[in-house]
Amino acid sequence: MTDAAPPPPGLRAWARRQVGPITAVRDVSHPRPGSRVWHLELGGRLDVFLKAASGPVAYRRESFAYRHAVPALGQGSAPQLIESSAQHLGLLLTAIPGRPLAELDVPPAVRHEAYRQAGVLLARLHQAGELRGEHRTEAEEALRRTAHGAEKHLAAAGDRVSGAERRLVLRLAGELLVLGPVLLGFLHGDAWERNMLWSGRRTAWVDFERARFGAVVQDLVAMYCGAWSEEPGLRPAFFRGFGRELSAQEEHALTCLSALDAVSCLGWAPGQGDLQVAARGRRALDRLMGAYA
Repeated sequence: MTDAAPPPPGLRAWARRQVGPITAVRDVSHPRPGSRVWHLELGGRLDVFLKAASGPVAYRRESFAYRHAVPALGQGSAPQLIESSAQHLGLLLTAIPGRPLAELDVPPAVRHEAYRQAGVLLARLHQAGELRGEHRTEAEEALRRTAHGAEKHLAAAGDRVSGAERRLVLRLAGELLVLGPVLLGFLHGDAWERNMLWSGRRTAWVDFERARFGAVVQDLVAMYCGAWSEEPGLRPAFFRGFGRELSAQEEHALTCLSALDAVSCLGWAPGQGDLQVAARGRRALDRLMGAYA
C-alpha cells in the first residue's frame, strides 16, 4: 500500500465495537502491495494497531500465531492480540515501543545487541506451539514443498536469471530433497530487519502473517541472504542469543534455501516495486555463483 487510505467502513466499525471511541487514525502500512495497517488513537487510553490481513491464509496464520505461539516471547517482545475477525480479516494489536531496525542508523555495537536479542526471541518462538498431528506433518514436509517450488520461481524470474544460475538453483533444490532430518519448530516466516523493532533497549518481532510450522533453519534465510552477508558480525551476535550453532545439515539446507529465496525474490519483488527485496535476491544469487563457480 503506497497511498494513505482509511480502514474500510466495516473494519473500522468492528474495531470501534472492540476498543470504544477512536479519536484519530493514521495509515502506517508498509510501502508494498497488500500491507494495510493503521495506528488508532483512543483518546488518552493505550493506542492500538488495526491490521487487515492480505488474505484468508495470512489471517489464519497470523491470528493462530498471536494466540498460540507469540505469548511465549514474553511481555513487550511482540504485540499482543486484542481481538480478531475472520469476517473482516482484521486484527487488533497492542502497540509496542520501537522502530524497524532497517530504518535506524545506529552504531555496530547496537546492531549486534539487537541481533543477539532477536536470536533469543526466535529460539523461544521456534519451541512454541504444539508440534504434533497436522502441525508436525506441515513441518516435516516444509523443505520438500520449498524445493518443489523451484521451477515456479524460476519461471516467474524469467530472464532475470541466467542459464547457469538456473542450473545451480535446480541442483541445490535437488540436494534439499535428499537432506537428512533437521530441527522443526514454529516459524516467524519473515524474520528480517523490516520486522525487527528496536526501542533503544529491546528487540521485538512484529508481522506474523507468514508464521507457520516448518524447519527451523527456514527462519534464518532472509537474514543469511541479507544483513549477515553484509555485516559478518551480526551472525555470531544472533547465535549468541539463539543458544546453539547450526548442524552441518542445517548449514547445507541454509545454502540450498538461499538459492530458492533468491529466485523467489527476483520473481516476485520487481513486479511489486519492492526494490529492497529484489536487491537481496540478486546479491544472494551472485554470492552463490561465486562460491560454486
